[in-house]
Amino acid sequence: MEYGALCLIPPLVVIILAIFIRRAFEPLLIGCLVGFVLIKPSEFPGNFIDALVATMRDETMAWIILVCGLYGSLIHLIIQSGGVFAFGQYVLKYVKTRRSALLVTWLLGLFIFVDDYMSALASGVTMRKITDNYRISREMLALQVNAMAAPICVLIPMTTWSIYVSKLLEENKVVQAGGGFTGFLHLIPYMFYAWVVVIIALLLALGKFPLLGKLKLAETRARETGVLAPPKSILSKTDENVLRVPGAKPRYFFLPLIVLIAATLILDKDALKGVMVGVAFTFFYYWWSGLMSFDAITDGIFEGFQSMVFALAILTMSYVLKRVGDEMGLTPFVIDSVKGVLTKGMLPMVIFLVLSFISYTTASSWGVYAVAIPIVVPLAQALDANMWATLAAVISAGAFGSHASFYSDVTVLTSTSTECNNMELSFAALPYNLIAVGLAAVLFLFFA
Repeated sequence: MEYGALCLIPPLVVIILAIFIRRAFEPLLIGCLVGFVLIKPSEFPGNFIDALVATMRDETMAWIILVCGLYGSLIHLIIQSGGVFAFGQYVLKYVKTRRSALLVTWLLGLFIFVDDYMSALASGVTMRKITDNYRISREMLALQVNAMAAPICVLIPMTTWSIYVSKLLEENKVVQAGGGFTGFLHLIPYMFYAWVVVIIALLLALGKFPLLGKLKLAETRARETGVLAPPKSILSKTDENVLRVPGAKPRYFFLPLIVLIAATLILDKDALKGVMVGVAFTFFYYWWSGLMSFDAITDGIFEGFQSMVFALAILTMSYVLKRVGDEMGLTPFVIDSVKGVLTKGMLPMVIFLVLSFISYTTASSWGVYAVAIPIVVPLAQALDANMWATLAAVISAGAFGSHASFYSDVTVLTSTSTECNNMELSFAALPYNLIAVGLAAVLFLFFA
């Protein structure tokens, strides 16, 4: 069945409701319900329930639940060990200004480049106490952490994102079998959105870029009142005394993280395998060293996993919304709507803007790649357009959705780790994200 412009209604419902009620889960739920009513009213609510069950059974969703939950377990253990506090105290010896605190946050994002989930969770938890010392708002901290998650993952050819994109390049015959890595290298110079975002984040850290909109208000609030987190932020319930474990060492933080990164790189850049090894190492390291008892470590694993439940609920509903978009043909409809007015010089820019809208409203990045690349490749060939710039436009659009959408997986995980309301994070970062979109669009037009 052809749904035409009706496919735009569910994502627009989500965006409009979210703006008015400043929450994430409820708009997603309502948008999904509206979508399934439009798809087949006679089968509602059965079709919604079927989609929810199918989403929970999906291998990708199961992978995400395990990865996020185990990251939560690992981070909780590191916090309980006193490693985060000890690392913070060590860094504070060298961090003397708010500028250096933000610069360390930016650099930590470069260090944890392998996976966006890992970066969002580890960087946020690690830098929270350090930035608090300089009355840096949680919105600013979250903006820095988020900017160094998905955008960095599309700029470095050794990440979970690069592996996925490389496979898509091979599957769609853009490169020969085995040539995906080389193909991804060709895309990196054209990843204009990611480059601009990372540079803006650095300039903000150095105080060389103006504070705008909600971020300016947040920084003023933090400096003048000491209230660092915006309203409705889910703050950590961890007892502050537990964080100050006597004799805690920075290595209790560094060793688990280094093992996590190394295992992820060695085991085919698989984040799930990497975090499983990281949790197992941390378990035995803390137990063997006498740092924590067997029961305390086991309880910590479950408590950490449980701390991710709300974030996982939002992610699950965002995947149901993606199913709505796929069933209603959102991506093909939008691309077909602009196809008739395209020239080869305009193709990368238009593809970037169109898919950015789709990625933002559906909070989908990898899903957009899977649907859009098979459509965009023959379109670029037919117009004799710059294939690498056009494909980079697709990848950049997905990075924008992951980075900017208030209910995307990485935004939600960033808000969880930094204890910052995800809606407030999204609105505070919006002016900078729009600047990055505008500059990237101009660059795609110029370098097409």
